[in-house]
Amino acid sequence: MNSFGRWAVITVLLVGLTLGSFFAGAFVGAPLMAQAQSSLFQPKEFDVFWQAWNLVQENFVDREALNTTNMTYGAIQGMLNSLGDEGHTAFLTPEQLKQKNSDISGKYSGIGARIGVKDTLPMIVAPFDGSPADKAGVKAGDIIMKVDDVDTSGMPLDEVINMIRGEEGTDVMLTILRVDQDEAVTLEINITRGEIEIPAASWTMVPGTDVALLRLSQFSANATDSVQEAVKEAKTAGADAMILDIRNNPGGLLEQAINVSSQFLKSGNVLQEEDAQGNRREFKVRSGGVATDIPLVVLINEGSASSAEILAGALQDQKRAKLIGETTFGTGTVLQPYQLKDGSAIMLGTKQWLTANGRLIRKHGIEPDISLDLPIEADLLTPAEIKELTLDDVLASEDKQLIQALEELNAIPPQPEAETETEPSN
Repeated sequence: MNSFGRWAVITVLLVGLTLGSFFAGAFVGAPLMAQAQSSLFQPKEFDVFWQAWNLVQENFVDREALNTTNMTYGAIQGMLNSLGDEGHTAFLTPEQLKQKNSDISGKYSGIGARIGVKDTLPMIVAPFDGSPADKAGVKAGDIIMKVDDVDTSGMPLDEVINMIRGEEGTDVMLTILRVDQDEAVTLEINITRGEIEIPAASWTMVPGTDVALLRLSQFSANATDSVQEAVKEAKTAGADAMILDIRNNPGGLLEQAINVSSQFLKSGNVLQEEDAQGNRREFKVRSGGVATDIPLVVLINEGSASSAEILAGALQDQKRAKLIGETTFGTGTVLQPYQLKDGSAIMLGTKQWLTANGRLIRKHGIEPDISLDLPIEADLLTPAEIKELTLDDVLASEDKQLIQALEELNAIPPQPEAETETEPSN
């Protein structure tokens, strides 16, 4: 059985993940900005920086290590890290920018997982369904301690990604730390890299019910078309209710978030966007949704981020669906690309998102209507897996969030609560 995790961190792409997923809502039709202009105002703290730079250049003992490009890139990354938009606002080398630009189609090469940073530690956001990482047993929330026996502690995230990245057919060994309920275990997982293509959406009927499970794994360029096709097929198959699973969905293109949300809403706003001056812009629901009336429940967890949070917030604000699971991660900045003179780029959070009712998403997340946590080792059922199961198998699974969703849709009888052992009375 393939496994997802529940932990997540703000999205950074691993080994060929979508440019949209990484850049969140930045790409709404605008090309890369022209080269950033130098500020006319130079703060006095620059004197301290140049003093430190000169001291390093003149006195550092390892003269071969004095690479001015690496030093400059490191200074830029440190500046961006100080802004606190961890793992979102970012610096890309020319090579990294080139790779991200080639990944917008939704076709990926590598191990098929997303990584991010939390508390300075590189951590798996989520493996893709059926990816090499997923098949090897990688789970969301796994902390990457070593890559091919190289310690990653204190290493910039881009260096960790570069070590994991590689050609199809080659192997990489990850030493990971898996923590759950104060218990920790260290594992070595060997993964054969591959080229994979992940559909934005997949679906199946839950056996023994009239409920369709629709899983949306990312908001890539084809997300809306994929959702529309899945909904139409589900209705043709006799679905009279639907579970929308956006757990471990790290987001993607803002345009796709608006269009996908509009498939389930008739009117109103999807979200608001606020700039650095406090000006707000509303994004309205677009007409023609294919699932505006079907009963709906949405599954979320800490891996639901960015555009996934926009969708969840919009459905919750309009009371279109109950949200079941865990509070989402809280990604809420729109990244604007600024290309620098040497071909590198800064992805800078210049705006932030709010729900239609004005709730701030950044650092708050979207809280579920029904809170139901799962342990990190719990397997979350995918549509591909459910096709091979019976209803009894589903009800006996570890995916209690999915089971709760079926109860909310009155698709199954209420499940008895687990009995709690008590000490015998004297």
